[in-house]
Amino acid sequence: RIQVIFQNPYSSMNPRLSVGEIIAEGMVSLGLGLSVEERNERIGQLLDRVQLRREYGSRYPHEFSGGQLQRVAVARALAVDPELIICDEPTSALDVSIRAEVLDLLQELQREFGVSYLFITHDLSIVPSLAHHVGVMQAGVLVEQGSAEQILTAPRHPYTQALLASVPRVDG
Repeated sequence: RIQVIFQNPYSSMNPRLSVGEIIAEGMVSLGLGLSVEERNERIGQLLDRVQLRREYGSRYPHEFSGGQLQRVAVARALAVDPELIICDEPTSALDVSIRAEVLDLLQELQREFGVSYLFITHDLSIVPSLAHHVGVMQAGVLVEQGSAEQILTAPRHPYTQALLASVPRVDG
């Protein structure tokens, strides 16, 4: 019911497994009861859905860019139809344009699959586009929580205020 997308896609995948095998791992270990043909079709559909070619399933992690590998990580997480995906800084290792593409993809998949995200990030600039509810932690302690709108427009805790003040802005 819960899957994870890790910060560093390179270190979160076994380099000895093909992308198809990586995506299939959860389906096999959780015993979803799919035949090899059904599992391969599901892998192909997931690769399509995260905007990668089906033939990439036979390639290995070192053959991909960071953005492509993060898409593989998304497909792997979706493979077992989770209710919740924990996204641990999933865009921090990506350049700005690829980051936006991955965030857009996550939003599309959330609408399509009805999955919830627990998004862990230090990059508050992405919060408005993803979050409905925000919790702010300082030194492992939850110091403020509320709706994304409330936290972003009227933060109460000094730490939240400092975090928001550190977000780069373009002034007119």
